[in-house]
Amino acid sequence: MAARRRILPKPHGRTAAAVPRWAVWTAYATTLTTLPSCIWRIAAMNLHAPLLAHTTEPVPGHGTVLFTGWWYVLVLSVVSEALAYLTLGLVSEWGEVVPRWVPRLGGRRVPVLAAVVPAGLGGAVLTLLFPYALIMSCLGRMLDGTPGSGVITHGWQTAVFAIAYVPLAAWGPLLGIVTVHYYRRRRSPRMVTA
Repeated sequence: MAARRRILPKPHGRTAAAVPRWAVWTAYATTLTTLPSCIWRIAAMNLHAPLLAHTTEPVPGHGTVLFTGWWYVLVLSVVSEALAYLTLGLVSEWGEVVPRWVPRLGGRRVPVLAAVVPAGLGGAVLTLLFPYALIMSCLGRMLDGTPGSGVITHGWQTAVFAIAYVPLAAWGPLLGIVTVHYYRRRRSPRMVTA
């Protein structure tokens, strides 16, 4: 039987040796946790879709607004998706060997802790931050606990907001699972001798 040819390459490149399919799917699921909130944010803020009550002034007690403008929402969305995409490095060859096109480092093995420490810290922070932020939002409070929320939604808007932002609570745990697998796989005696 002839081998099947891929029409499109895998978005993450070549899967590293000894990576089970569940780890690849978990890494992809991690990238998808940020996508709904990015789409909601761009649609609501930049495209002015009726997904929230648009106001010209911050709600009372909001505090100083540090960043404004369409570019901030776009940059925040792109950066959050890019950070989630880095999870794919934990199951890909480019997460074990620096790609050849990188000056001075191309072709060198990625030290295990150089990937595990940032991914582990990121996973821990995300695991604590997003569930806390969602609980505060449901209670109508800001992150610091003061009454009032930065986003005002009513009825169906609240449901759409929840559908877009609840997946973020899974980002940290999924990243943690893939990080632990990466560490154990890279530290196994089979990988050291290979």
